[in-house]
Amino acid sequence: MSTQTEVAAADPAGAATELTYREAINAAIDDAMDEDPTVLLMGEDVSADGGVFKTNIGLAEKYGLERVRNTPICENGFLNVAIGMSLVGMRPIVEIMFADFLPTAGDAIVNQLPKYRYMSGGQTSVPVTVRAIGGATGRFGTQHSATGESWFMHLPGMRVVTASSPGAAYGLLRTAIADPNPVLFFEHKGLYARKGPVVRGEVAPFGQAAVLRGGADVTIIATLLMVERALAAADLLAPDGIEAEVIDLRWLRPLDLPTVRASVEKTGRLVVAEEQVHAAGWGATIISELTIGGIRWASPPQRVSLPDDLPIPYTPPLEDEVLPSAEAIARAARTSVGR
Repeated sequence: MSTQTEVAAADPAGAATELTYREAINAAIDDAMDEDPTVLLMGEDVSADGGVFKTNIGLAEKYGLERVRNTPICENGFLNVAIGMSLVGMRPIVEIMFADFLPTAGDAIVNQLPKYRYMSGGQTSVPVTVRAIGGATGRFGTQHSATGESWFMHLPGMRVVTASSPGAAYGLLRTAIADPNPVLFFEHKGLYARKGPVVRGEVAPFGQAAVLRGGADVTIIATLLMVERALAAADLLAPDGIEAEVIDLRWLRPLDLPTVRASVEKTGRLVVAEEQVHAAGWGATIISELTIGGIRWASPPQRVSLPDDLPIPYTPPLEDEVLPSAEAIARAARTSVGR
């Protein structure tokens, strides 16, 4: 078993441990598998050297190859196998190596996972957690850099969750694995080396966003890597006397609109920071819902997102240029407050 697993497991219950985002995901899977023998992990190369992104180190050695299963390169095939496992009492965690490959499992994700419980009249549950690894900054090129976070918001019966820090990754993944419904769990490969406090055994609240920084002048909402950059933007704004409230949205389905609304009612201003095209995404949905709900905007909402007509480039300078930066988020906030 890996050193990281041994060290984390040695900490007393309830005490925070400093882990990387990668180690936090490993710890969440380890704890879930240790507590529940029906939990298993499956996916491409998940048991080979700890997986492609080293999130699974030590799991195959500890739990064996029956519970940490390598699959063929056939996402739709092994996701449908996971559905079958869940229907007979198992609780599979399925790793999709890159979120860009989620569409190759489109039938399982769109037509099977979210609909099976409904079509059975509630007689079955489908407790499948799909871990999708997305995001840019890794220089993987346009076919391996999408977050994919808003692609599946249109599916009743599907939970969609995003993790922005080690503590969030651990707690949200434990919540996802325990849910009787299918969950798409989005990780960001650019966060794997980030460190932060993690409380082993702590489960994140279902469906709740997190207010990470209070402020009265402008609300900034973000997911995944953009949460880190939104907090950095708030630091840039503070010397100018602009207090930004930063919200980690976390859940895209269900959306925690009450938390966002309470913040925007206070500030009157909103900046959406998202590593995706704005059209038809969670940012556009939130702006629409708040407007329909009668929010009195002090100024028009701002959005910082990917270009609408440009795939993510491979070249490092171009990739950096198209991704929303802390400076770009801060500029949008300044525009919102008129400074």
